[in-house]
Amino acid sequence: MSALPVITALGGVSPAGRSACHHGFNRLIFDALDDAGQARTLRALRSLDTTGRYADDAALLDGSLVRRLEAPLLDPDRIAISVSASQGEAPASFVVRNMDLPQPLPEGWQVTRVDNRRSLVTLPGGSDVLLPGYQRSKVQSAGQLPGGFDPAQLYPSRHHPRPLQLAVYGASEALGMLGLDWSQLCATLAPDQIAVYASNAMSQLDDHGLGGLFRYPATGRRISSKQVPLGLGEMTADFINAYVLGAAGSTGGMLGACATFLYNLQLGVQDIRTGRRRLVVVGTSEAPLVPEVIEGYRAMGALGEDEALRKLDPGRETPDHRRACRPFGFNVGFTIAESAQFAILMDDALALEMGADILGAVPDVFVHADGPKKSISAPGIGNHLTMVRAAHLTRQLIGERGLREHSFVHAHGTGTPQNRVTESDVMERTAAAFGIRDWPVAAIKCYVGHSLGSAGGDQLAATLGTFASGILPGIFTLDQIAPDVHRDHLHFSQAHRTLDTPKAALLNSKGFGGNNATAVVLSPQAVLPLLTQRHGAEALTQWQHRVEQTRESIANWDEQALRGEARPRYHFGEGVLDSDDLTLSDNAVTVPGWGRPLMLKEDAGFAEYLGHTTP
Repeated sequence: MSALPVITALGGVSPAGRSACHHGFNRLIFDALDDAGQARTLRALRSLDTTGRYADDAALLDGSLVRRLEAPLLDPDRIAISVSASQGEAPASFVVRNMDLPQPLPEGWQVTRVDNRRSLVTLPGGSDVLLPGYQRSKVQSAGQLPGGFDPAQLYPSRHHPRPLQLAVYGASEALGMLGLDWSQLCATLAPDQIAVYASNAMSQLDDHGLGGLFRYPATGRRISSKQVPLGLGEMTADFINAYVLGAAGSTGGMLGACATFLYNLQLGVQDIRTGRRRLVVVGTSEAPLVPEVIEGYRAMGALGEDEALRKLDPGRETPDHRRACRPFGFNVGFTIAESAQFAILMDDALALEMGADILGAVPDVFVHADGPKKSISAPGIGNHLTMVRAAHLTRQLIGERGLREHSFVHAHGTGTPQNRVTESDVMERTAAAFGIRDWPVAAIKCYVGHSLGSAGGDQLAATLGTFASGILPGIFTLDQIAPDVHRDHLHFSQAHRTLDTPKAALLNSKGFGGNNATAVVLSPQAVLPLLTQRHGAEALTQWQHRVEQTRESIANWDEQALRGEARPRYHFGEGVLDSDDLTLSDNAVTVPGWGRPLMLKEDAGFAEYLGHTTP
């Protein structure tokens, strides 16, 4: 029998704010909250402001969600460029550092030594030169993290690329929301019973990562020793293992374009279902708000440019950056965003034993490619396969009525003309096949933008918020459904919708290259009866007593975070182990800090090949 992977914590940060304890979700439905809920959401946003510039409530709200890009992260009116120019006929001279002189010298250069550090370089007339300059970006809207938030100020970041800063922050938030002492978990488990699967779709592309590696030589700066290793895509998981958890279990990460989060989630789910791991941290950290990435997606025709946005609202003289992303309506492209999202999964038995809070469960994640394609970036048939399989499993677990009346879909919903047609077709045909008449569809990129590899994590955070509140966020930019959207069996709503006992959600992701994934997520209302059936009523009663203390710990931690006192968990150079710290035998390895040894067991899967069993 498969173990059920249950979600015991979520942490991260998106343009809506902190994901833990549903603060970011509450920003999405801010207008539906009561006064106390709104006040707490504003506190959560204020706790992120490391600058103190966002003092009043209006500034906090304006400085979150999709909006016009803001400095200091990126000034859209001053994008640095290099302009190619040809000097006049007369020679030109300038002073450079000796260490920056090219070897060999270009033809025609005359170099006169000034001192031990500098030289005078004279170029012949007519030489081509590159001059620094600035230009205004044609794309000025983005899903930027809340104003004033700078993760580098919260721990010794040591020139870490921004995605790794977000990984440290997001994983630490997940541990905070777990409400359990990490050392207590280590005392319960063996090293190989834990795994971390985390990555990002775009790697680390700012100056501290691969972006600087490729940009520096052409702009007169020197490459550092950190840019190559810290720029690697799997470094997200590496940082969490080394500096947040101190974990020595399985590690890695899957890359699947915009489906990357769900790919990593699938790795964790399969590990827990097969019994290979008992606790898995999955996630992504994506920070693509760098000029070259934005320009690259713009050149593809994928992003909504300001001029095209302005034409969507004929009465406006300037584009409405807040409403840049318009899933399933009249739209012109997606809105790029940054986000980091991490979930902690446990097998159901461990969650009950430890008294972990159960936010939901992920019984499976389905992944399919598109098959033969004309264009590598065009959609294909794979998403139909993932959606149908997800709907079938949902029906198996919560019944026909549960699927038809108590499930909803979190669409990929990028806000592009192509996506509104192809994805609505996928959802429409799936709904028709399973007899669903009015399937509620959410598309939260209208609030937070498209964070590429982290998009599925944004959807998971919103799903858990809906399970907790019963509210499905409306597609607030949906003034009018586009006529080419398939909708006979689907329900698109501009307003928030209160759901009657939501039991399951289907999270859908579609990525360039044919990377399709759909995850089934069950609500606590659907999970607890399953756990009672498997473990018995007494086990659930004991868990309910234990979880009260866990929830109290979570509340205390969250209150500390709201006061701005919580800091990321970052242990650099602490508790380092070497070979002398291990105790090895032919059937076990004992690792300090872990309550159980790593057991070297016979692999029963090879017994038939060997023709005998080893005593």
